[in-house]
Amino acid sequence: MMKLIPPPTRPPLDPDFRPAALANRAFRRDAEAAGGVPLVIALERTHGSVSRYETLLFPEDHPRAGENFFYAERIVKFLLWQRGGWKITIGGPRAIGEHIRRLYAPGGERAFDARFMGEKVYLRPFTIEICDADAAPQARERHQQLGRHLTGNRIGFDLGASDVKVSAVVDGKPIFSDEKVWEPVEQTNPDYHYQRIMAALQEAASHLPRVDAIGGSSAGVYVDNQPRVASLYRGVPDARFDEIRTMFQRIQREFGAPLEVINDGEVTALAGSMSLDVNAILGIAMGSSEAVGYVTRQGGITDWLNELAFAPVDYAPAAPVDEWSGDRGVGALYFSQQAVFRLAPRVGLTPEGATKAARLKSIQKHLEAGHEGAHQIWETIGVYLGYTLAHYADFYDIEHALILGRVTSGSGGPVILETARSLIAREFPELSHIAIQLPDEKSRRVGQSIAAASLPALD
Repeated sequence: MMKLIPPPTRPPLDPDFRPAALANRAFRRDAEAAGGVPLVIALERTHGSVSRYETLLFPEDHPRAGENFFYAERIVKFLLWQRGGWKITIGGPRAIGEHIRRLYAPGGERAFDARFMGEKVYLRPFTIEICDADAAPQARERHQQLGRHLTGNRIGFDLGASDVKVSAVVDGKPIFSDEKVWEPVEQTNPDYHYQRIMAALQEAASHLPRVDAIGGSSAGVYVDNQPRVASLYRGVPDARFDEIRTMFQRIQREFGAPLEVINDGEVTALAGSMSLDVNAILGIAMGSSEAVGYVTRQGGITDWLNELAFAPVDYAPAAPVDEWSGDRGVGALYFSQQAVFRLAPRVGLTPEGATKAARLKSIQKHLEAGHEGAHQIWETIGVYLGYTLAHYADFYDIEHALILGRVTSGSGGPVILETARSLIAREFPELSHIAIQLPDEKSRRVGQSIAAASLPALD
């Protein structure tokens, strides 16, 4: 176990919180002072793209060399869910590579992650390779210039857990918008999804003289316009999941127009970038889980997963456990409704309601009524965010951070925002250039449907 640093700003309701940002910074500083040895982590995805991350470890004969294992494992886990990959190359001390290989082997502590990335996302055997640091693969990043294409007659859609949102857009202006209620999660027949999405698109198309392009956003992991994993389709049996995987190719053939569909977090970040006319922007949506999207400094979208809901942010041994992945201290438990529900009993509040949205509103009502304990819930999330943005800044080039989602609605959003802003100004002045903000009228000017519709380029 590496040395954990108690945060100078304690979350009011979580005294055990041990931010990844503080532990990692202290580790790297001490490793460098001890004459650190290099560790290179390379992750290969589709089309030969490779991400490369370089850091330092304690020399193997150093008294603190045992801390290398925990540090390396947490960095690998973060990178795997941020960047994605079917193959990880560990360039550095062989003992570290063997440790990572054991963790991700069948029956190992990270076997879930290996199966998820290999079998479900990249459709290839998950592989760990070990080499010297100077033999690790070089970076080959892909940057897609998706979006910002506003000319023509376009359809934009967004697939949510309760409705399909669809718009007809002409030269960047929506002329028709609608929401179609659906219940996708429990459906076992892929035809249900295909027919409901097609019906919404056809209705939007009826308002256009022709369809030049279709762009969409959806929760889940998308690779090459294919949903590889998404909660919307979790009722579909594996034996028929190929019908979901190829669904958007079928829809594209039906319309005979360019079609792009990507993760909804990416579209949220793109919409913020288009509205504010800025790049290097990280969008963090705090809803039923944590959804993240990123637009590069060049205004493009990467082929990274950005699934930070499952990336570690808290190294505390007693950090809460994610029921799906089985890991501790991951983002979904700190930046979503789950965080509110976890913290509410600590101030004597019980979430009430038949749905998660209703349960969240029941706690938000106490916040709006001036309940001190409810205020501490959102202040705690703000402390989480301040330290975690510093952590994210180790992996992203960030100049703007946009926070949104149900958890930020009402007066809760400003509490989170101001808490995080003041923490960063006080403890991470080198990051004070990061503009953290909530969506305002200006940043809402380009909505999700317009941003989605702008994804495909026209020849």
